[in-house]
Amino acid sequence: MNTKPTLMLLPGLMCNEAVWTPLLSGLESVCDCRMVDHGLANDFGAMAQNVLDHAPEHFYLAGHSMGGRVALQVYHLAPERVQGMVLMDTGHLPLPSGQAGLDERAKRQVLLDLAHQQGLRAMAQEWVKGMVAPNRLNDTVLIDAILAMFDTKTVVHFERQIHALLHRPDGAQVLEVMRCPVTLICGELDAWSPVSQHQAMSEIVPSHPGVQVIRGAGHMCTMEAPGAVAQVMVDALSGMIRQVPSST
Repeated sequence: MNTKPTLMLLPGLMCNEAVWTPLLSGLESVCDCRMVDHGLANDFGAMAQNVLDHAPEHFYLAGHSMGGRVALQVYHLAPERVQGMVLMDTGHLPLPSGQAGLDERAKRQVLLDLAHQQGLRAMAQEWVKGMVAPNRLNDTVLIDAILAMFDTKTVVHFERQIHALLHRPDGAQVLEVMRCPVTLICGELDAWSPVSQHQAMSEIVPSHPGVQVIRGAGHMCTMEAPGAVAQVMVDALSGMIRQVPSST
């Protein structure tokens, strides 16, 4: 009988299990890992409910990028079921008002238009330029793996997930009441969800967990530096599991 606790793995925008696969050999030493697919959901509430529908009564969560925002909504819906959480290369703020919000909409619309006009792969080739450490842009194995991941999705997936991101709730309201153990991880060179953003999140969480920085990695740190990320996650999850009473 498997007595390991369950870890629900939530991918980010247009990502799938390929984000987590490089970490599994490490993570499976402490948890029963279950991948999550967001399907065609177009809001974080529906994505979060999908996680809850496929999870056991109690579980741990790991969310990368958009998946981190979904993880926050899972906690919002069912805090009593979440035993611990890893949030990675993600964010908590809603769409900003004024010009900043208009700029983000426009930036995302450019990528969506490119996907419609030239296909997902052309969009992904543009998107990936800001998603890995600059010195990895010529790493054909890494870049091809990311592009292949996007090839498993459709423009409809992209459209719906962009809609979810543009209508995202304020994650600070969840962070400030979070009582389960939390680990924050960020690639040192993440230009989209920088370390400073994770430091701000840490200040909101009552336990002030700090930020585990993955040296030399960008936004796609699980694929750029899987060994380092896996070690941080295994250490964090092992500590969380030791804190849980055996009766749960």
